Amino acid sequence: MAFLFQKFQEAVKTLARSPLFARDPRHLQFEADVNRLFLYTSYNRLGKNADEKDVNEIIDMASKASVADQQKQVQENIHLQIKNICRSMDDILICDLKSIPDSPSSAPQLQNGSRWSGLGFATGRGVASTKQSAQVVPETRPLTRLELSQRLKDHIGYTLEVKPSQIHHEEAGQGLFITGEADVGAVIAFYPGVIYSPAYYQNIPGYPRIDASNSYLITRYDGIVINAQPWGIGGETRQVWDGFYQPGFRPNPSKDIEERSDRFWRMLSKPLESNYKGNYEVVERRNPLAFGHFANHPPEGTIPNVMLCPYDFPITEKEMRPYIPNLVFGSEENVTMKRFGTFWFRSRGSGDCKGDIAVLKTIVLVTTRDLSDEELFLNYRLSNQKRRPVWYTPVDEEEDRRRWS
Repeated sequence: MAFLFQKFQEAVKTLARSPLFARDPRHLQFEADVNRLFLYTSYNRLGKNADEKDVNEIIDMASKASVADQQKQVQENIHLQIKNICRSMDDILICDLKSIPDSPSSAPQLQNGSRWSGLGFATGRGVASTKQSAQVVPETRPLTRLELSQRLKDHIGYTLEVKPSQIHHEEAGQGLFITGEADVGAVIAFYPGVIYSPAYYQNIPGYPRIDASNSYLITRYDGIVINAQPWGIGGETRQVWDGFYQPGFRPNPSKDIEERSDRFWRMLSKPLESNYKGNYEVVERRNPLAFGHFANHPPEGTIPNVMLCPYDFPITEKEMRPYIPNLVFGSEENVTMKRFGTFWFRSRGSGDCKGDIAVLKTIVLVTTRDLSDEELFLNYRLSNQKRRPVWYTPVDEEEDRRRWS
């Protein structure tokens, strides 16, 4: 298997520089990432019984298949893995099919009395809606988050732990560690939080300088932003989650955060007040893998061992939904947006896509090599068009440039 993986790694490097990719730098980087994910996740799907013929076939497909076809295969590979993870957590947590229709736990309490923050503050909401109180929370075994984490490791071979980073820098803070072993191409973590489409950028807390005090924002290539700050470190129950900030969670913003590369302040103008009534979902707050936002950028000389993967979760998968640690901000109707340079505008048309399955546009972290009891490192790819933090050392300056071109 070591020889086959080395062959895969060589294919990753070669195909990423292929002239067949788009000429637009940003789209080129997007296609290169899709290509890598196709190779890694397909390799993972082969399993331990893979032979050289199987590997050669995948490499050949990666060099010939369209980016759209590779994207579909990546989604299928990722979805299969996540389905298995969800089944494992179901096996651990679900007692039976009973529900608790009128239990006090089926509607979250206001934090600090009548004080609202996070999503509630951004939307101007001050009372729980009837939709929230009508949610039904299935009964689960009364395990702590730590107990669930250990049992999940027994099922799938690994779990995650948040503890002080091994990076020798005063601003490193907490880091994300795998406990156990995971193969290359494995889904290692979810990136939790509230999902904002371009139509709702102005509702992101802290707008327009949203990254000035929040280092837990991440962006997909399609413009979707995920704010992990409301998720914090998760919780100890399965509950109706509304995207509120957790009072016990305190990010560690530094003076350099304002210099981060998100560049949203260039796209946006003034805060937008809204009377939108927030969404609510029954979510498993004990999810041991919902810590993708704690992965640090690698120190100088260290190669990243995980990469981002956009994952479109089909909301028709009702049994899996509690384990997807994300909530969509905004109405359920589709809003069509068009991008012009760094700006997004609403375009004419309803944005409806008849026949398409509704999805949650999320992000997961995928391993780029076999991992065993070590810290996870993710290439942040900060823009080189702004001053970057002193702790940031580019993994690949050219990739950074293409990502934000």
